[in-house]
Amino acid sequence: MKLSFTRTDLQVRPINANDRAFLLDTYASTRAEELERVPDWTDLMKREFVTGQFNAQHDYYQKNYVGGNFWVIEDKGNNIGRLYLHENYQDKGMRIIDITISPLYRNRGIGESILKDLMNRAAQLGRPLSIHVETFNPAKNLYTRLGFKTVSETNGVYHLMEWKHTT
Repeated sequence: MKLSFTRTDLQVRPINANDRAFLLDTYASTRAEELERVPDWTDLMKREFVTGQFNAQHDYYQKNYVGGNFWVIEDKGNNIGRLYLHENYQDKGMRIIDITISPLYRNRGIGESILKDLMNRAAQLGRPLSIHVETFNPAKNLYTRLGFKTVSETNGVYHLMEWKHTT
């Protein structure tokens, strides 16, 4: 699948083995606030925990989203995030497996712009667009603002949110 964005400074490329450290750091940034609440852990303990969690997540995504696209998001050639997307997940619609923007690039409208482009792509294909998001994830507010609706909940923590094009 080829994906292009409205913002011409952004592009995606497939992840490769050389991206592992960047992907780990990007994932770790999503857990930093949570780990601040564990004062008894050393930095090494936190890093080992995050590394284990990242490896488990990465392996899970690779095994359970066969046919998905796993990309690094670039801004003018600089790695700024990751976008994992399955364009026809279980023949039910487009699934954002994960989207994470690195901390230095957050709150600049990049994620919103990418989401709107994905929404346009889903509308062109006549498919809903979905993503799992944790209840406490601040990005949930963005998804809601863009018209995503919660369609199911798992363990009171994970919400499956879906956007559908309306005519």
